[in-house]
Amino acid sequence: MQAVIRCANKDDLGALREFLTRANLGSDGLTEETVEYFLVLEDEDGAIKGTLGMEAFTECGLLRSLVVSPGQAEKDIVLLITQMMQVAKEKGMRSLFLATNKEVALPFFELLGFKKVGRDQLPVEFYSLEHILQVFNVDNSLFLKFSL
Repeated sequence: MQAVIRCANKDDLGALREFLTRANLGSDGLTEETVEYFLVLEDEDGAIKGTLGMEAFTECGLLRSLVVSPGQAEKDIVLLITQMMQVAKEKGMRSLFLATNKEVALPFFELLGFKKVGRDQLPVEFYSLEHILQVFNVDNSLFLKFSL
């Protein structure tokens, strides 16, 4: 099976929202204005097998909604992340951040070049995000940064 990764568009909104809902993730930040900051991983039939979104700010982005269907190869996850790094570069961003509460994911993201950062190193814009405020309330939450 040949998977394809592409930028999402307005025609993908319904299918992306459904995909995120099935993964028990919210789709509040997924709108006609923000859909261009989502990537979709599709199989040869055009079915969504994965996605990765980014909340964009002037000089940085916050990765979110990384979801892949069961059975997707780890390389597909790596491709989604590296493709999003390219999108962020093209949009003039200098860094990408992500939040996780899964310490087991730390070595994986470190292999990709992310570094653990403290909450005090997050951009001030993040403190107004409902998503980040929720993450702050999780005891074992971690933040990682990738410099572009």
